[in-house]
This record gives sequence, C-alpha cells and structure tokens, in this order.
Amino acid sequence: MLLTRPERWPRSVPVTPVRPPAPERGEAAVVTFIGHATLLIQTAQGNVITDPVYAQRASPLSFAGPRRVRQPGVSFEDLPPIAAVLVSHNHYDHCDLATLRALDQRFHPVFLTPLANRALLESAGLRRVEDLDWWQESKTAPLPVTVTPAQHFSARGPFDRNRALWGSFVVEAGGRRVFFGGDTGYGPHFREVRARCGPVDLALLPIGAYEPRWFMKDIHVNPDEAVRAHVDLEAGLSIGMHFGTFQLTPEGIDAPLVALAAARVAHQVREADFRTLDFGGSLRL
Repeated sequence: MLLTRPERWPRSVPVTPVRPPAPERGEAAVVTFIGHATLLIQTAQGNVITDPVYAQRASPLSFAGPRRVRQPGVSFEDLPPIAAVLVSHNHYDHCDLATLRALDQRFHPVFLTPLANRALLESAGLRRVEDLDWWQESKTAPLPVTVTPAQHFSARGPFDRNRALWGSFVVEAGGRRVFFGGDTGYGPHFREVRARCGPVDLALLPIGAYEPRWFMKDIHVNPDEAVRAHVDLEAGLSIGMHFGTFQLTPEGIDAPLVALAAARVAHQVREADFRTLDFGGSLRL
C-alpha cells in the first residue's frame, strides 16, 4: 500500500446541508444520506442513524489520518430525535466516539452493535448499549433490528485485531426491510440474509474504498460486487454509500460512481434499482 500512488482527491467538495424531510402518512421510512456510511432512517416507530461519524478525520488523531472532503449532508444540530444508533464495527470511519457521545447526551438513544463492542462504547460514557451476535434481534430497540453477518475485521489499534465482532443490520419499519451493509467483502452471507430474513426492500451497500483488489477484496466490495450483493439480496432498491467522503484507498473520488454505472450494465440492473443519493439527498420508502 505504501508503494501505491493514490489518485489525487480535491481538498474539499461543497455540500449544502439540508433539514431531512419527515415521513408522510403511509410511508415506511425516509432515508437520508449524510455521508460515508452515515445514513438517517426516519420511521414512525423511531429514527435510526447508521455508523454516525461527524469527525473531520477518520482517525484516532485530530491532526493526521484520512480527512473529510465532504461535510455532512445534515448538520448535527438538524438531526431529528434519534431512538437507535447502529454501529457496525469499531473502525474509526464507522465508530467515532465523540459523535456517539454527542448523540447520547442529546437524545439518549439505544446503541446497537455486534458482540464485544459494548466495553468500548461504555468506556466513552454511553448509557444504553446492547451488543448482539449475528442473527440476534434487539430487545431494546423501538423497532425490529437484527444483527446479520458481514465479511470484514475489527481493530482500534495494533493489539486488538478481531477482539470484537463486525456485522450488518436488517431493520424492519412499516412492513419494509432495510439492510445496512456496514463494511464487507463479497461472500455468501448476502444470500444467507435473503434466505433467513426475506427479500430486502432497500439495501444500503458500500461501493467505495476497494483498491487495490489484492489487498481489499476480502474486506471491501467493489461496485461490481455490490451489484451482485443487490441481486443476492433480491433488493427492490439499493443505494450506494461509503464513498466520496474520506480517501481511505487509492482510487479517485468519482471512481466508484463510474464503476457502479459499468456494473449495472454488466449485470443488467436498472439505474433506478441501484443508484446513489446526493449528500443530504433523501428517498421515501
């Protein structure tokens, strides 16, 4: 990786933050893309936020590490009341303790996370943490949430690799299923989620941070594999995430979008069925 020359990203890309629209009568959810793997899922049973990171760097250091190129599409102050927070694993671009503390102080939500992440979250002062194994359903969330598998790894530092579990989530709202993929490589777990949980109405799938493939293929899907996951899940609609925010790998800032367009053609998937949202963009489910 040190010998790989990365594509140059712009220093910043303008984003105009929005106030997320509320669900209207008869809608199961409104989903808003905030940035990277942070999405807001508003439902009648309560609002959910995924892997919330409002930090300026995806790093344990405030002065080094991947820097935010696009600001969040929804300002922290404009978030609606949050009832549940999904934390897929403990990497810094998915688990920002300062953001989690701020959410806890403001909304007192329940934090749902795979096994053995409880100690980390409670060490940050979070008061309501439930950690779950794959296929376990939350007992504390205001709506049905199940932790499902992912193909990834965990670490906060050099000495704790794979000491905590990683995962994805299936959220049920208004009779619809929303799958949040977290971070994952491609594997049979997408078909297993479909077999055990049923077809997915909306899949939130990572499409960025995938090069070089010899290094990343086991832990990060590329856009072609994300489209294959969309097919495996029998998703009615998929939204790409995990791109264009922090430069974690060498590909260019727009490479995931170009590759996603090619993957749709290769797998005969319509653009309407697998697309991306603008930063701050929303869809109604």
